[in-house]
Amino acid sequence: MLFDQLHHIAIIASDYQKAREFYVEKLGLPVLREHFRENRGDWKIDLGFGGGELELFVIPTAPPRPNYPEALGLRHLAFRVDDVDAAVQELAARGIDCEPVRLDPYSGRRFTFFHDPDGLPLELHE
Repeated sequence: MLFDQLHHIAIIASDYQKAREFYVEKLGLPVLREHFRENRGDWKIDLGFGGGELELFVIPTAPPRPNYPEALGLRHLAFRVDDVDAAVQELAARGIDCEPVRLDPYSGRRFTFFHDPDGLPLELHE
């Protein structure tokens, strides 16, 4: 196959402090690189997870998602976990609410959603 593995996923956030607190402090993703791009007036923060990277662009002037969550493009970002219930409890302890846990009718696996400060749907999936 042409592709070996997923290298990174890029998302756009609107508020530097809120995004950094959420992804770095609450979710615990390590900062690999962080740069203020003066020519663009925004931040680019590269975060590590699962052998890949999450590129976080903080652009205060970015338009909001046009339709929740069915806009064209990225629908959601899913993180695989061993135990959804344990992950939900850990997120709750960090002040992050999750939707009720559901069963995926196709894979038979349990999953739930939570949201970043800009409303981007994030999934936990066993």
